[in-house]
Formats: sequence, C-alpha cells, structure tokens
Amino acid sequence: MELLMNIILCVIFLACIFLQALRSSTRAKTRSTKLPPGPKPLPIIGNLHQLGDKPHRSLADLARIHGPLMTLKLGRVTTVVVSSAAMAKEILQTHDKSFSNRTIPDAIRALQHDSIGMPWIPVSTPWRTLRKICNTQLFAAKVLDANQNLRRTKVQDLLAHVTKSSLIGEAIDIGSAAFTTTVNLLSNTIFSVDLADPSSEIAREFKDTVCSIMEVAGKPNLADFFPLLRKVDPHGIRRQMTKEFEKVIDLLDRMINERLELRKLPGSIRHNDVLDTLLDITEENKEEINRTQILHLLLVLFVAGTDTTASTFQWAMAELLRDPETLSKARAELEQIIGKGNPVEESHISRLPYLQAIVKETFRLHPAIPLLLPRKAEEDVEIGGFVVPKGAKVIVNAWAIGRDPSTWEDPNSFKPERFMGSEIDVKGKSFELIPFGGGRRICPGLPLATRMLHLMLGSLVHSFDWKLDDEIKPEDLNMEDKFGISLEMAQPLRAVPVPVLV
Repeated sequence: MELLMNIILCVIFLACIFLQALRSSTRAKTRSTKLPPGPKPLPIIGNLHQLGDKPHRSLADLARIHGPLMTLKLGRVTTVVVSSAAMAKEILQTHDKSFSNRTIPDAIRALQHDSIGMPWIPVSTPWRTLRKICNTQLFAAKVLDANQNLRRTKVQDLLAHVTKSSLIGEAIDIGSAAFTTTVNLLSNTIFSVDLADPSSEIAREFKDTVCSIMEVAGKPNLADFFPLLRKVDPHGIRRQMTKEFEKVIDLLDRMINERLELRKLPGSIRHNDVLDTLLDITEENKEEINRTQILHLLLVLFVAGTDTTASTFQWAMAELLRDPETLSKARAELEQIIGKGNPVEESHISRLPYLQAIVKETFRLHPAIPLLLPRKAEEDVEIGGFVVPKGAKVIVNAWAIGRDPSTWEDPNSFKPERFMGSEIDVKGKSFELIPFGGGRRICPGLPLATRMLHLMLGSLVHSFDWKLDDEIKPEDLNMEDKFGISLEMAQPLRAVPVPVLV
C-alpha cells in the first residue's frame, strides 16, 4: 500500500487539473443524496489511505464504526460497502435487478474481456445464453455425474503423489499439490487432458500463466480509482494482462483446433467433455455461441476455478492440522461411512455431514474471493433509509459477513459443529454464507467446485494422518492471510503425510 500511496502523490498534480472541474457538481449531488455513513474522505485520494494491504480486514473494521452499509470515496469512485447478511440480502436478492451489473477493473478490459467474459458482461441476451449453457450443459448434476470418472482419476494421481512423499517422510506443499490437482481436475472435465503435468512444457507454461494472471489481477491499480487515468494505463497492468490472456487464449485455440480435426476423422471417439458439448452447440446453432465466446468462457473457467479452489482446500487442511480433534472426527466419519482402505467417491459426499460442515466452516472463515466481484448501481436505490446512488461501486464483504458476531457465536473460531443440523448452505440463499455470491450473478461453477473440494479433502483425510513440517506445533501454525484476487495463506502450508494402516 505504501507503493500505491507514493504513486498517488506523483499524480496529484495531474488529478487536480481534472478534478477541479468536477468537484462542484459532485458536491451538489452528494448534498441532495442521503448516502450511507462512512469515514470522512481526504482531498483527491478520498479514503484510499484507509484500505491498507488487507482491505477485507480494514473494511470490516470501518464497518464496525460506520455500520453494515457504508460509503467510501476511493479516489474518484463512490463506493458502498456491505458488511452484514441483512444488507447483502438487500443487494443480492431484494434489489438484485438494480445491482446485477459490474464495475469493471481496468485489467479486465484486456482483449475486450469485459465485453465477452461472462462474469463481467451486463445482464443481456449474450449473458443469458452463456448462463443457460453453464447451468444446463456444463454444471448440471447429470452432466457432472456422467464425467465424475475423470475427476476420480485425478484424485488417484494426487493420492499417488502424496503416497510417494509419505514413504520417505517428506513434507509436501499442500497449496502446490492442490493447485496441480485442481488444474488437472478442471482440464480433464473440460478437455480430457492434463494441463499441469510437470513433465510437459506446455503444462508448465499454462500453470505459470494462470499464476501470473492472478498476480496481475490482484495488483492495486490507480486506473480503478481515477478513471481518467485509464487511457494511460499508469502501471501497465492492462498491457501485462493482455499478454497473459493472449497466452491462455492461444493455448485454448490450439486445443480447439486439435479437437475439431479429430472430430473430422471417421470413427473418431467422443470425449463427452465440456469442449465436445460447446462444439456441439456451435455446430447446431452458430448464432447461440461463437468461437470467441467459447475461448473467453474457457478462460473464465480456468482462471476462476483453479486458484480459488486450491486456496480454499489449503485453508481447510490448515484448519484441520491446527485442530487435531476435528481432524479425528472427520476421519472417524469417513471410516464409518466408507470403510478403511476404500476410496472416497463423489456419491459419498451427501452421507458425510461432518465433512460438509468442515467445508462450510472453511468457506465462512476463508472465502476465496473475500470482497466478491464488484457490483454497480444501475439507478438510485433506497436501502435502510439511505440511498445507494446510480453508478456507485458496490462491494459485498463476504469475509466480514462470515465473521459477524451478531450472526455467529465465537466467530473467529473454527467450529464445524455449528453447521451440523443447520440448513445454511453456500447456494446463495443463506446470506450469512455467500462465498460464491448470490442472486442472478452467483458463480455458475459452484456445483463443480464443491464436488472437487469435498472429494480432494475427504480423500487426503481418509488416506493419511498428517503432521506439520519442521516440528511446528498446531497452535503455532501461521494462519495469516494475504490479499489478492483470491485470499491466500501468507505462509504456504507444508505437512508430512503418514499412511493410515488398513
């Protein structure tokens, strides 16, 4: 954040020239609109100095002072922050139509992704078409059931990798193993191939590129706070993102070409994966979805589905290793339902309520996207006696909502038992727990992500005992986070797997 402030000071003179003309009209509008309360902004930078390097925590602290519906001035952008389940329900359900569109980070404008990528385009006919394809063709229960053997194979690969380390008492990097497995789970579901095989040059390039996209997208960008600076791309972030997007798009384009050539061969075997489904749709109705849309949809699936799932998995393992009693309860449930030595299957998940509770508790404490994706007010909307003005950026702080003491008893403690017998879920109807968002813009990949998390976590807990690396005591495990496009552990989790005797 110190670097950001230094850069801000360097552009104050330029900003002043443009802002002077806008100030009078902005003040007049603010006087006539009863904005939600918030901290007093400084000239030019507004409240930027109050964000810090962990905005999810800083905003939660400010909300405790100013309330669950709070106004900030971030540079020139009026921003309303939501920090309670009740206010989230107002935004994501009651007034969902008025807040269904996005404010667009400048980095996302690379390769016109903001006008093609499903999470960012406005609610419109193209958006509805893409959502329909996701909901009925890609992530429907019957589709996921049909290709679960692909994911089973990748989890077996993960277990084989962990077994090798367990035989020599070697610690593994939990986050790295989870990332590799998640990429391969997704790539096999989509393409029926591995994209994270360490022996493959293409795979290494792909993994590095996905990591770079996450890193670039998570960088603070003056263009997001001072829209007049977008034309100059002051940090070069959009240019960097363009290069990274192009790498992924080129790889995806090559894979599509290879599949199209295979489909031309007589007697070619169908893979019945996501790519076959999308190509079938284009052949049946080319006006429904075109190749450019397919490329950007696949880009979204990989970028949104890999880092976030791997991050959540790492947090879940960290919480279990810090709480041996909870880990023992999870293993006992798995042994009772599945039996020692038997593999965990996706069909078992519905009969493993304690494992489900562990995943929910992880989502509550460590939502992968702590501030969700930003919304935009399409009109003035009155909420709780205040007005969210048209054009305002709306941030829903899922991290703060998950730790709200008015909702959760002992909110900062990891207690899966709180979900046993509870009807609270992550499907967007329980606003106390919204790691995937809610309303019509809820993440469409939720069904696949939850299957992958339960399958990977259940398999590693069922097959191995675990101890922390370097003789670290559970109570001394570093649980600090670092903010980016997703919420990562500040210190990568390393643990030694110990085979469970059958």
